[in-house]
Amino acid sequence: MDYTKLGRTGLKVSVMGIGCGGPSRLGQRSGKPDTESIAVIRQAIDSGINFFDTAEGYGTEEILGKAIRAVDRRSVILSSKKTTLKHITVKELYQSLEDSLKRLGTDYIDIYNLHAVIHEDYDYLVSEIYPEMVKMRDQGKIRFLGITENFNCDPNHVMLQTALKGDDIWDVVMVGFNILNQSARGSVLKSTIEKNVGVLVMFAVRLALSNPERLKQVIDELIRNERIDPASIDIESPLGFLLYENGAVSLTDAAYRFCRCEPGTHVILSGTGNTDHLAQNISSFSRPALPEKDMIKVRDIFKNVDSITGQ
Repeated sequence: MDYTKLGRTGLKVSVMGIGCGGPSRLGQRSGKPDTESIAVIRQAIDSGINFFDTAEGYGTEEILGKAIRAVDRRSVILSSKKTTLKHITVKELYQSLEDSLKRLGTDYIDIYNLHAVIHEDYDYLVSEIYPEMVKMRDQGKIRFLGITENFNCDPNHVMLQTALKGDDIWDVVMVGFNILNQSARGSVLKSTIEKNVGVLVMFAVRLALSNPERLKQVIDELIRNERIDPASIDIESPLGFLLYENGAVSLTDAAYRFCRCEPGTHVILSGTGNTDHLAQNISSFSRPALPEKDMIKVRDIFKNVDSITGQ
């Protein structure tokens, strides 16, 4: 497993991180027992992964806490989040943090994020909630402050553009980025590189990059909306040009390798509830960058897309 420095936090993090939310939630959404979810985390740790992202709303903090109980706490980087789908109060913030600490079985969280922030709530959160997060940091309960976007509602990153334009208060951001929507390259990553902000990538793989039929539907939509040139792509196999002996072994493999090699990204989150699937994903992160000609082509095809997430 390769490692990198998470921006100005200085944290040494694995380039592959385990996302404990998403469609799988460590297998919890499909009803898998906690023991299987814990096995996924422990296999990840044994494979060299040290970054784990969860949230109060995922229902996986307690599982993650149980899984890391047998390891040196300093050997893993924990990221968790406070949901902000409404105007949270200071009291709710403090209670949420205490609850997360208890479920995780730790006395500090490395990165504590305001979760799924929408642009309309940003000013309130900065003026009323952020100062309390600073106090939490000063108390040693959190180490670094982060913010995550609501990519489904904000595929062109309006909130993060605001957060990075005027403020330099966030140590880490979580952004949606994948082959199909690369718009964060100019609107977010340029700023994070300049400010040395840590970047966590979500949505590297979603349904359209794991299901050929869904990919065709997405491509058809983009063509209808004149976001991509139909002459630049094979409608029947839109990303088939990436799959060959010296290229990618699958679309999922291509998706992870594409994100990993994007300048400015640090941790690419990968979610699963299956140890075999985890091993496959780890293999993708062990492979080199996609061939340069493929990178150039995929950047060109989707250069005007900022309206979809890849779901």
